[in-house]
Amino acid sequence: MDGDGRTGGDNRADGTGDVWSGRWVAERLGVELTGDDGLTGLLGLALRRNPKRAHLLVSHVLGKHVPQSPSVVYGHGFALGRRVRDLLGDAEARRAVVLGYAETATGLGHSVADGLGHAPYLHSTRRPVPGVAPAGGFEESHSHATSHLLLPEDPGLLAGGGPLVLVDDEFSTGNTVLNTVRALHERHPRKRYVVVALVDLRSPADAGRLEEFAREIGARVDLVATASGTVRLPEGVLARGQELVARHERPAPPPPRPHGRIARVELHWPRGVPDGGRHGFTPAHRARLERALPAMAARVAEALPAGARRVLVLGCEELMYAPLRIARELEQVVDAEVRYSTTTRSPVLAVDDPGYAIRTRLVFPAHDDPADGPGERYAYNVAGAGFDAVVAVVDSAADTPALHAPDGLLAQLAAHTPHVLYAVVPSYVPPASAERPAMLPEPLRGPAFSSYAPDEVGWLLQDLSDVTLEAPTEEREEAIQSGGAHYAESLPVEYQPSEQYQQLFHAALQASAARLAQAVGVVTELVLAERSPRPVLVSLARAGTPVGILMRRWARHRHGLDLPHYAVSIVRGRGIDANALRWLAAHHDPRDVVFVDGWTGKGAIARELAAALRDFEQAHGITGFDPEIAVLADPGSCVRTHGTREDYLIPSACLNSTVSGLISRTVLRADLVGPHDYHGAKFYRELAGADVSSVFLDAVSARFPEVGHAVELAAKELLNSDRTPTWAGWAAVERISEEYGIHDVNLVKPGVGETTRVLLRRVPWRILARAGAGADLDHVRLLAEQRGVPVEEVAELPYSCVGLIHPKYTRGAIGADGRAVGA
Repeated sequence: MDGDGRTGGDNRADGTGDVWSGRWVAERLGVELTGDDGLTGLLGLALRRNPKRAHLLVSHVLGKHVPQSPSVVYGHGFALGRRVRDLLGDAEARRAVVLGYAETATGLGHSVADGLGHAPYLHSTRRPVPGVAPAGGFEESHSHATSHLLLPEDPGLLAGGGPLVLVDDEFSTGNTVLNTVRALHERHPRKRYVVVALVDLRSPADAGRLEEFAREIGARVDLVATASGTVRLPEGVLARGQELVARHERPAPPPPRPHGRIARVELHWPRGVPDGGRHGFTPAHRARLERALPAMAARVAEALPAGARRVLVLGCEELMYAPLRIARELEQVVDAEVRYSTTTRSPVLAVDDPGYAIRTRLVFPAHDDPADGPGERYAYNVAGAGFDAVVAVVDSAADTPALHAPDGLLAQLAAHTPHVLYAVVPSYVPPASAERPAMLPEPLRGPAFSSYAPDEVGWLLQDLSDVTLEAPTEEREEAIQSGGAHYAESLPVEYQPSEQYQQLFHAALQASAARLAQAVGVVTELVLAERSPRPVLVSLARAGTPVGILMRRWARHRHGLDLPHYAVSIVRGRGIDANALRWLAAHHDPRDVVFVDGWTGKGAIARELAAALRDFEQAHGITGFDPEIAVLADPGSCVRTHGTREDYLIPSACLNSTVSGLISRTVLRADLVGPHDYHGAKFYRELAGADVSSVFLDAVSARFPEVGHAVELAAKELLNSDRTPTWAGWAAVERISEEYGIHDVNLVKPGVGETTRVLLRRVPWRILARAGAGADLDHVRLLAEQRGVPVEEVAELPYSCVGLIHPKYTRGAIGADGRAVGA
């Protein structure tokens, strides 16, 4: 340890004293720091033990060399993230990825990502990880350790088209940023970059270089900094700085005898959550960490000695974010003054002077088996700072014998503080590169895929438009019921409506548009009130997709919100598309995701989704997705979040792809969909002449202004009512299945929407219609007549109608024309 005398008086290294912590260097080397009023409050100066650069800008708010309040450290990064979000706008911010620089800015970059809101985070690293292939790298010319590696678990983090936000603690020349952007832009060009730092100290010439580079690559590059200014260096400063270092440098003393107590505290870090952004950190990881932080901080608080007045939480080199968040949480629950800083591999001269930023230095051997071999590591401004306890937080890769050695970090800390706790965060190592999931592509959008506008919905599907998947209805039914094929392995031939049927659709739409608009408004208001103030709508393709678009339109019409909206595949008996969920978790907080469907029948999809999300959580360790579906109509009483529980005609159920953006039902077949692929679907471009997708959406959303008051009243009534699902529909389906000798609930399709699907896609046996059901069933009666299917009126039916699929279908039992030959 060098200069172990206690930092005295009010002249503190954290920049809160009366003397500027850069005065010593400025007076001796003639270095000038000029700029914004708050610049000297953010920065002090020290001397590097580095042949490439004499001075070191020492941040008071970074939490690296200078212990600082964790709320101050986190707050500066978070505030920068908020500024970036304001600069980009919500839509672009949701597409952004944040990249921080090792080692100094790993925690800062992570805090910026938090402030941005939903951005996944990655930081460069100097620690190679066996089995993880680099996705890129770059050089930092002035650093003592120049090579940076990029090791994302999902290479898609760097391959997307959204903005890339690059975060460093300072910009002195801008060379590192230029090197990074050049290397990444060659592989994955994008239109926008945002460069973020605590301080921008570039010269006008260096600033001009960045602008010129942006023009050269044809991208926009913005810069966001807390403060800006200039460092003026006199001629010969490097030689004079080296001379000063040589004059004041003292040999390291022998290892001191520890007198403090060393004990381990168990954090119970959440399983599967990475220790930082070395391999990527998603919004789902962030959500799980947020939930675990209070308990972890409580365990640390319980382990602190009674009466501790001043506590330091000390991170370890690149491991900055995890200890920062623990320190910030600890600050909220203990009476002691909590400070935060981290160890570093950066060699800096220590001078115990109030006008110098690095007052004391602890020296200890590297303890994480670094790739560049053994060497010294440092902790600055810890000795002599009056800490009653130090909590050292390391990752498991750094919990080695060297950490516990007589000259190791823990012993050095115990020589200068009476109580040392150490906590170990498990180092996250992705599976071997060859076993990692392939990069997940961005969502498909219209007009390339679907007839919807690109901002209406992003399809987390793969395009199988060039594959022949259609089979005659009778062949499909026989294969499905014989167990020879799953319904999702093929597609029915698209039903082409007659002129009479098309007229029925338009009449039904005109008659029901206002009723639909009210249901859309009600279900959206319930979502905004109970689920999330800024939900991410995820429709279950394809019936949910028009409803999701209408909900998105209502949120914009009524509240000025521009909600993200995606469509994913869920298949009965096979579950939801896990790769789509992985993509959503990497780009949004799963707690904000609201699954959307058109209607409930007997509730099979609601049960399927709940089971699939449980399986997904166990397999991937990603939590936060809520299985509660939001639907327009819930006649089966299967969900809490609904627009109505009446069973009436939703005109989008009358047709297939021509009312759903010309997209087919989804397909899941092993020879077409690999383990790392999205489920598939087709885009029927050739049906554009019959497409009424926009007609349906526009007719309903045109009625939004007139139903506003009714929506307000209905939503308020529902919010104050008991909406607990009774599953009455499931009970009715079981009863009908037994009464009609079917003995298979999958062949009973309740409700107007499901009955329509039976008539359009399957081989129907008979239709049960509630006695007195009116115009809502006109299209059902017409389709039944065309298919030669009897319609039987039933007195006490809980649904408007129920479609029954023939329970023992073969082409011998039912003719090829679909007519039943024996009941």
